[in-house]
Amino acid sequence: MNALQTRIAVAETEAPLETPEADASLEVILEAWNSATERLQHTHEALQGEVARLSDELEAKNRELARKNRLADLGRIAAHVAHEVRNNLVPVTLYLSLLRRRLADAGDLEILGKVEAGFTALDATVNDLLGFTSHREPQWRSFLVRELVDEVCDSIGPQLEAQGVEPSIDVPPNTVVMADREMLRRAILNLTLNAVDAMPRGGELVVTSYDGPRGFELEIADSGPGLADDALPKVFEPFFTTKSNGTGLGLAIVSRIVGAHGGRVTAANCPDGGAAFTIELPRRAMGAAA
Repeated sequence: MNALQTRIAVAETEAPLETPEADASLEVILEAWNSATERLQHTHEALQGEVARLSDELEAKNRELARKNRLADLGRIAAHVAHEVRNNLVPVTLYLSLLRRRLADAGDLEILGKVEAGFTALDATVNDLLGFTSHREPQWRSFLVRELVDEVCDSIGPQLEAQGVEPSIDVPPNTVVMADREMLRRAILNLTLNAVDAMPRGGELVVTSYDGPRGFELEIADSGPGLADDALPKVFEPFFTTKSNGTGLGLAIVSRIVGAHGGRVTAANCPDGGAAFTIELPRRAMGAAA
């Protein structure tokens, strides 16, 4: 055996032999590595999802804060305008009353009647502005809902009759709620007038209620043309209106009143036509007030 052959034999003798134990250890290490890599990937994806969720939540809160700031500015402006207009309406209304008495003998008061109608509409606008800017807390007490609904419908009875609108009230006479009666009356009146405005050529005004374990619901529906799809998300926004002579505050006032009671108001189109507005008062809010 020459020197080269001797060195090769020695090298082969000294080389480590591959054993089943070594292969098993390497396999365990690779499995652990793959498992750790997968866990890191899942953690990374979960963190990405959480960051995206928090970013969306922050953006939504920023939009809501900007909206509240705009509403606060609008509220201050509206309150100032309403105050100034009302101060000037009082003497003008008095002068109109005096003028009516002086012209009573003339027998032609048509022009004066139109002037008074204009001031009445202006006074209604001022009331909407004042109602929108007021932040009165609810004065909680128990009362019968059916009596309140009948009271509202009776107050606009002449308008219902003149337009050929037939009221249908399905509210049990013994249903009691805990709320601010005057604030809820204003909300129901606004929704009712909104429904009547949607039926200038007549129709049906339907008022129904549901009193369940989670709370009380009152729905006011009309048989008018319904709401456009692009208008549904905006109907409760201040100053949004589809009417040529509307202030866009009536439904915003309803939303604010219901929100002050811890509830919400929703709008939807009826399957058979027309629109429906639903006031939801949660039982927990009424229970806490009691």
